[in-house]
Amino acid sequence: MDALQRKSVEAFRQAEKMPVTVVLDNIRSMHNVGSVFRTADAFLLEGIRLCGYTPQPPHRDIQKTALGATETVHWQYQPRTVDAVLQLKAAGYKVYAVEQAAGSISLQAFDWSPAVKIAVVFGNEVEGVSNEVLEQCDGCIEIPQLGMKHSLNISVAAGIVLWELVRSYI
Repeated sequence: MDALQRKSVEAFRQAEKMPVTVVLDNIRSMHNVGSVFRTADAFLLEGIRLCGYTPQPPHRDIQKTALGATETVHWQYQPRTVDAVLQLKAAGYKVYAVEQAAGSISLQAFDWSPAVKIAVVFGNEVEGVSNEVLEQCDGCIEIPQLGMKHSLNISVAAGIVLWELVRSYI
């Protein structure tokens, strides 16, 4: 770990974070939740909001993919995703759903300044981001897809979107 220059849990907690929060809207899979935790740790994000019936740590199936990231990444649970979105907006965040929707912004065209705090909402594996939540978002970001299938696993989508945000920050 020393050779890789990895942060300790305490160093991670004290490090300056990327001004990005992830909101998980009714995610079913504990493995997807764990994967998003691991990605949030890798990119030093501010935190994660687990909403609705999204599973919460501690659970061995989350830990299996999180590999300890539930101990480093700040997270909180909120029963209603729309309440989390409204609270983030009131705190000065711009909130974007990652969703295929009319008027969505293609990820490669999305222009974000790290001076603006952002929250990205990832939706349920089958239903996507709920309409109630979409109505409260400042917009939608869409990942371009060229094949026959026009959906990605949430953990893959999170990795792609969060990496693009990190690239504009570093």
